Amino acid sequence: MKKVSTFLMFQEANAEEAMNFYTSLIEDSEIISITRYGANESGDEGTVMQATFSLKGQEFMCIDSNVKHQFSFTPSFSIFLTCDTEEELDSLYEKLLEGGQALMPIGDYGFSKKFGWINDRFGVSWQLNLPL
Repeated sequence: MKKVSTFLMFQEANAEEAMNFYTSLIEDSEIISITRYGANESGDEGTVMQATFSLKGQEFMCIDSNVKHQFSFTPSFSIFLTCDTEEELDSLYEKLLEGGQALMPIGDYGFSKKFGWINDRFGVSWQLNLPL
């Protein structure tokens, strides 16, 4: 085995938009590579056939699915961020929440100083934590 990666499948042709959004929010993050569908290929021309990006050194792969599935993202699998400050957590929470849905509003749930869980506007689930 060479590698284990987290893989995100976007169904609304918004993988590139999501990658740009995520890498703009989290420092030390970047889009590593993007391969797009060309003319006469199985996906819509210009959409993401396969891409790789990193958030704080954690690598992710993603695609724009050219097949419509009966499933999408689920909150049971989420990206967990350990924040350094309350301000960082609050800022990330508000930005990721825009157009999304709060699953657990920011609060003290007893297991951390501050915690929030959301689905962003792309359907990806995020847990934001400020440790005790």
